[in-house]
Amino acid sequence: MADIKNGDHQKAKKQAVNDAITQALLFSGATVSSVQTVTDGVLTQDQLKIRANGEIQGANVIAESRVGDAWQVTLHIDITPQQSQCSTSAYNKQIAITQSQLKNKHQATLGQIFDINKIVSERLYHTLSDQNQSVEPVPYFAQKIDVNRFFSQRFDYNEQLIETVTANTNSQYVLFSQISDISSVNKLNNDLAFWQSDKYLRSFKIEFILFDALSHEKVWQQRYGTQGVWPFKKTKLVDVYSEQFWQTDYAAEIQTVLNQVSVDLNSAIACLPTHGKILHIDDEQVVINLGRMHGLEEGQVLSIAHSSPLTDAGGNVFMRQVKTLNKLQVIQVNAQTAIAVNQEQRPLNNVQINDLVEIHIEKDDLFAL
Repeated sequence: MADIKNGDHQKAKKQAVNDAITQALLFSGATVSSVQTVTDGVLTQDQLKIRANGEIQGANVIAESRVGDAWQVTLHIDITPQQSQCSTSAYNKQIAITQSQLKNKHQATLGQIFDINKIVSERLYHTLSDQNQSVEPVPYFAQKIDVNRFFSQRFDYNEQLIETVTANTNSQYVLFSQISDISSVNKLNNDLAFWQSDKYLRSFKIEFILFDALSHEKVWQQRYGTQGVWPFKKTKLVDVYSEQFWQTDYAAEIQTVLNQVSVDLNSAIACLPTHGKILHIDDEQVVINLGRMHGLEEGQVLSIAHSSPLTDAGGNVFMRQVKTLNKLQVIQVNAQTAIAVNQEQRPLNNVQINDLVEIHIEKDDLFAL
């Protein structure tokens, strides 16, 4: 489905078809991304890119109808599945969703929407939770954090903040974001038409950055921009938590951005390895912070690596992982943890708490019959 905006029915039909194709491909295991170019608050380029794990053999529109102020289309799509693009995509990665920061707070004066950053973070968490893909989101948006350093030109990352968030959420990845623009753009109705309610176009720009908490490396960064109709009067106080707000065109555009973030984030981390830490050691058995939520199963083999940071002459710390020959086999799986036993003849004398574990995936034998 797609809403009809400014009486443009053809555009609504096209958007509805794109929505149907996107849903079908996502259901079959594809990844979809969009490239948007925003200049002076105006969307000048909008491209939809689909990387499918299946091939579309045919697509036919079998029904279309107008439902209120929207167009609804039904498509019949034949998709032939292909082999999964990577073996690590079968394992989930936990990501801490932190509270977004409102960069220019004075822009929130229109409508007094100073909590827009909090509700956007919350809705992103729920959007990721609703999509059963590679991301397993963990909420960490209850408290305010200073993320400005992560988006500065100096790339002055606050490694201590990354450590704090991952320790409190048991997450391998930490997502930071900031809303950079929510200013009003143009007034849509004529000042002479005093009987009409004021309507403005309002921008929404947000940027994200994702870190691997174990290596402190930036693994993904993206900016998004859109705009929507702001239907409220300048003097009206708007509750961003209310259903009235989220039924507006402006809020719908924000949700569209969050849907795209969910798709892009899943695509970015699907093929990254799933790492965990050793929480406890008892003779030849260890407890790790990976479990059923990550896709772990009994019998799986884990490799172990020591964390050995390097420090240069300037005091900069570089995370280094030294792999060992030790192997563990999972014998019990819980929701967030698992118990594994030493699989090798050599003892676990050199293995310590906080050492890293990685799910060991055997490479396919290309010559096997």
